[in-house]
Amino acid sequence: PAADTLFDAQAHEFGKQAGATIRIERINQNDIQARVTASVQSGAGADIVTIANNHALLYDNALVDVSDIAEEVGGKQGGWFDYARVNCVAGGRWVGVPHFIISWAVTYREDWLQAEGLRYPQTWDEFRATGKKMKAKGKPFGQAFGHSINDPNNWCYPLVWMWGGMEVDKDGRTVVLNRKATVDAVKWNNVLWKECFDEGGLAWDDSNNNRAFLSQEISLTGNAPSIYVAARGKFPDVYKGTNHGHYPPGPAGRFYWLPAWNSVVMKYSKSQKLAKDFIRYYMERAQYDKYFEVMDTFGIPGTRGYKDHPLWKKDPKTAVFPETLQYARQVGHAGPPGRKATEALSKYILVDMFAKSIQGLAPEDAVKWAEAELKKIYEA
Repeated sequence: PAADTLFDAQAHEFGKQAGATIRIERINQNDIQARVTASVQSGAGADIVTIANNHALLYDNALVDVSDIAEEVGGKQGGWFDYARVNCVAGGRWVGVPHFIISWAVTYREDWLQAEGLRYPQTWDEFRATGKKMKAKGKPFGQAFGHSINDPNNWCYPLVWMWGGMEVDKDGRTVVLNRKATVDAVKWNNVLWKECFDEGGLAWDDSNNNRAFLSQEISLTGNAPSIYVAARGKFPDVYKGTNHGHYPPGPAGRFYWLPAWNSVVMKYSKSQKLAKDFIRYYMERAQYDKYFEVMDTFGIPGTRGYKDHPLWKKDPKTAVFPETLQYARQVGHAGPPGRKATEALSKYILVDMFAKSIQGLAPEDAVKWAEAELKKIYEA
């Protein structure tokens, strides 16, 4: 909310300078893709859209080339992280300008764990044992497996990677999901689901775990630092007892998938130059420095210029968040994160693979189903 308020003020100031009225509409993040699709089809809608993850690649032919802005911003701010760049480049041109990457790690009640003589899990076996004990105490772990663009994918993609699985080979065409490593990841998730997790998570979206943690119903969940920031102002006991940690490394290492938000200009817009000028304005350091600081570790800027910003060291309990970028992979691994990988992400294929097995489908059959769905995309 504080970042939104600041952005609104910046939009008002830009409008005054440009002699224009900037109207901002905020909708549920899970509705943005459908809204963009409808706008492209009708040829009418917002001039600028803040679009999630690598979804810009689905609409590249409907988006204005913003290479001039992206290269200018990157040049002034130390260059773009590859993770941010690949979300926004299609056919050699920038079709979006990275706004920020969402920082994401594991939020947990350190005080509750300490009361049980436990430390934050350093291995997945410890994760299981800790979750089992906390669930028995009525304070389970929480994880969403519904169709919501961030939290379910934040868990499912890395779990596959940490166990050594991948969607496609390096050629970007050959689907290789149906391997022992992926099956083992699904089996492990089933164990965690039964022993550790709140079993309402199948229907959860990105907000349910926040509410459950703040209302002290769960003891651990993957999330951006938004829970911690919300607790600071409204739930002092939760804030005091909360800390953050990394995923434990799996058999193949530690990995994350980090959500992102990117600014795109629609080709149907009758105000393309003004729209581009506004993006250039709010991405300039004079404005963006304030925005980054108000976000309070929620967002990792896509440029390297903020890598050593003092904000990351302000609170030791949030120091983990900028570290996650070094372990981050893009969807579609080990192939390129292009349009096909985006389609698989937006169809929740990996999320549904885990969810189907939680609901009783044999892990082997759940993986076979998911591979068949991926082949419909990659072999089309």
